[in-house]
Amino acid sequence: MSQCCALSDTPRRSHRPQRRQLCCPAHPEQRIEGNGKKYFLHLLTPEQLKARGMADKTAKLVIQAYPVLVLSNEWLEELFCPACGSSRWCHVIKHDRVEHTVRWAPRDLWEQVAHVDPVVANPTVSEFTRRESRRLNQKRADGKRVFDAG
Repeated sequence: MSQCCALSDTPRRSHRPQRRQLCCPAHPEQRIEGNGKKYFLHLLTPEQLKARGMADKTAKLVIQAYPVLVLSNEWLEELFCPACGSSRWCHVIKHDRVEHTVRWAPRDLWEQVAHVDPVVANPTVSEFTRRESRRLNQKRADGKRVFDAG
């Protein structure tokens, strides 16, 4: 009987854990959702660390110790905004478990992501597959699509 009372004396959780709150840069009142795929930023030079607020001497020491420094609090993520009606790549900076800063990802940030180049096509996809996937949008001489039903 005393065990039952001991269990009821434990304090209950006063609030549920909060989800991360990401808001669209174009529509600050609109919450946006991601698909979970993140590309973390990699820093290679002390100048990149200094731009994020680190002292010059400390930045040089960190880069000497870790030639490639992966930031766990900054990444690129594809996020969907219902107000915009589209998915866009965003640069997300994590301040704490819930608080984040979201902005549209500039093209030069992709240079700091390993193994991804959005300009170059995926090398594992064959030329035939790439050509056939574009074939659906091609039009004939009479203006109709190649695979039109009517």
